Parts: sequence; C-alpha cells; structure tokens
Amino acid sequence: MLFAIYLLPLGAIAERFGLGFHCYADDDQLYLAFSANIPGAASVLDECLEEIQAWMAVNWLRLNPKKTEVLLVGRKRLCENLLDSLSPPSMSGGVLRLVKQTRSLGVFLDTSLTLERQISSVVSLGFFHLRNIQRLRPLLPYDSLSTLMHVFVASRLDYCNVLYAGLPLKSIHHLQLVQNAAARVVKNVCRFDHITPTLRELHWLPIRWRIVFKILVLVYKALNGLGPAYLRDFLTPYVPARPLRSESGNSLVVPRFRSKLGERSFAFQAATSWNAIPVGLKASPSLSVFKSHLKTYLFDLAFNVV
Repeated sequence: MLFAIYLLPLGAIAERFGLGFHCYADDDQLYLAFSANIPGAASVLDECLEEIQAWMAVNWLRLNPKKTEVLLVGRKRLCENLLDSLSPPSMSGGVLRLVKQTRSLGVFLDTSLTLERQISSVVSLGFFHLRNIQRLRPLLPYDSLSTLMHVFVASRLDYCNVLYAGLPLKSIHHLQLVQNAAARVVKNVCRFDHITPTLRELHWLPIRWRIVFKILVLVYKALNGLGPAYLRDFLTPYVPARPLRSESGNSLVVPRFRSKLGERSFAFQAATSWNAIPVGLKASPSLSVFKSHLKTYLFDLAFNVV
C-alpha cells in the first residue's frame, strides 16, 4: 500500500501526456490509443517515458529497459503493417522491444486479443492438476477432493475470465472440457456419460455463464460504489428522450462499435448483459443477495430449469 502511494505521481505524469495508467505493486502499464492514419502519434510515449525516468531518478527508483515491453493491439492486418513502419519507443538510449505477446498479471495477451495462448495455458495446467488429483481420489474424502478441485482447477478457470467475453464458442469449449473433466473426477463419472446432469447436481455454472456472472457482479459493484471508478466510467445509465415504461428498467446504454473486437469491450458486454436480467434482480439490496439471486437466475437459464 505504501509503495503504491509512493508511485502516485506516475499517474499524474501519464495523464499529463494523455496516457492511461495502471499500477499493481511494481508492475506499471501505460496505455495509448491512436489512429494509424496519424504519423508520429506514438511519439508522445517517448516524451512520457523520458519524464517518468527523470522522476524515478530523483526518487531513488530505476526503470529497467530490459523488462519493459511494448504491445501493439488492434486488427491483425493493421498491426502487421504498423510493426513494419512504426518506430519503437526508446528509453535510456536503447530501443524498447515490440512484442506480439506479453504476460500481464498472469494473463497472456496478444496483439489481436485472441487469448489463444492464455486459454491453452489454462487448459494445459487444468488437465495437469486433474491427473494428479485423480490419482489421489481413492485416498481423499469428498470435502478434501472438492477443496483441491477449487484451488487447482476452478480458480484457474475463473481467473480474469471476464476477458473471455465475446470470444468464439470454440475457444470457450476448450475451457468447458476442463470443467467437465473436473466434474467427472469429483463425482467419479464415466467419461462416456452425459455431463449435464453431473454439472447440475454439483450446482456448477458452465463456463459461458460463469463469465456472464463475473461481468454482472462487476457491473453491480460499479453502479453501487463498490468497485473501481474507472469501471463506473464505462457505464452510462439509459435515459429516454421522453417518459417511457423503460425508464424504470435501470438499463444501460449499449455503445456502438464497428468491429467485433470492440464488442468484446467491458462497456459493450456489461451493458448487454445487465439489460438482459430482470429489473428486480438489478435492485438487489446488497452484493451478497445479488450474487445469490444471480446465480439462481443464470443456473435456470443454463440448464433450462422451469
């Protein structure tokens, strides 16, 4: 906490140059959005890095160029063209590395945000731990087995799963296979048996609905002052031009995007998911009540419970 407070001036420097800024412990990230049609638009990053270095030198800190990477995010063809023409930012007289993939807080990010490497990593680690747990199954009581499954498998499937929103179903299917295998291990179900009854018995939401659950929890927190302010800034309450019945629906404005990549943004996914749930659920008096009722609502949708 004290170190985060010590680094607060870095945020002011980034904002002065029009850059976004996130900090987690000693991991600092700068964000710059620019049009590919404007030459030299990324040069502001050099100026910002130069001032950050000067501030760090005065405050007994050092920015390591070898651990500093630049990731260009956008449409695949556009990024490929920019990589050939864009001059990489420099720092301490050296040019920073332009990478096609990097790791941020344990999540692999690529230039097109396909998250293919991230999903592959989660699936690989998930099956690795499942094999080990399955060997121990005959020796473990049910409670211990469930705990191990949550710690080593379910927690990995849920970590930063909001980033999977809007991905093709074939990508989500790879994660669903891990959850299916985990359910078979817990309930000792044959691999050829249908998995839906087992998931329903365990009261596990399928992966697709777990993603929706996480998004809606973040929206509820943001709208009720329980989440970070930058998420609240992405949410715009819907106010009709004239009095309508929809005015009492506590809905959000759904932003428009020209590409499917834009529709994967938090602003779009949050608004569409929030507008789809009942008004009474949105008006839950507390976060715990909202979570409980939301899981029941999504469970009924996932398994078509009437």
